[in-house]
Amino acid sequence: MPLKIESRHLGEVVVLVPQVYEDERGYFIETYHSDRFKELGLPQSFVQENHSYSRKGVLRGLHFQWDPPMGKLMRVTRGTAFLVAVDVRRGSPTVGKWVGIEASAENRNQVWAPASFARGFCVLAEEAEVQYLCTGIYNSRAESAIRWDDPDIEIAWPVAPSIISDKDRKAQRLREWLASPDAQHFAYTGQAVSA
Repeated sequence: MPLKIESRHLGEVVVLVPQVYEDERGYFIETYHSDRFKELGLPQSFVQENHSYSRKGVLRGLHFQWDPPMGKLMRVTRGTAFLVAVDVRRGSPTVGKWVGIEASAENRNQVWAPASFARGFCVLAEEAEVQYLCTGIYNSRAESAIRWDDPDIEIAWPVAPSIISDKDRKAQRLREWLASPDAQHFAYTGQAVSA
């Protein structure tokens, strides 16, 4: 079994751990397998891969996109980062709740968060590289962000961020998103969302 679910959070956020094959040469891991993802009830189709490099103290997020819906499978390939997902579904029983997972090149944790969750991370090591497979192609006209320090969410970031983009610093609050017409794209239906 190359991939297993370690835990589930907020109904739809999943932490995956791959099996590691190690020998004198190093190691090999299978980070994605379509058939296994299907067995686990996770998306099998990813259309874009992103790779970011950040220094200690960088915080990116909390981002999401509704057209096309962009879910993300995130993993850290260098260093350590705190990966966060926040439920932004209007009417959800867990709206505004968050989950944070420490992921590193050593623990190899992967986090799947559907499109209806805002995602972000802060870097805990001197440097970190985060890679994420996306279920939708980027569309700047149908994306948004929630403030990383929204007092209605109260994310317990493990470090105080020192580098945040102007765009992320000026992001809207969760209550503004929920009051906007675009929030209808992520209205809670009581059923799991795959994208």
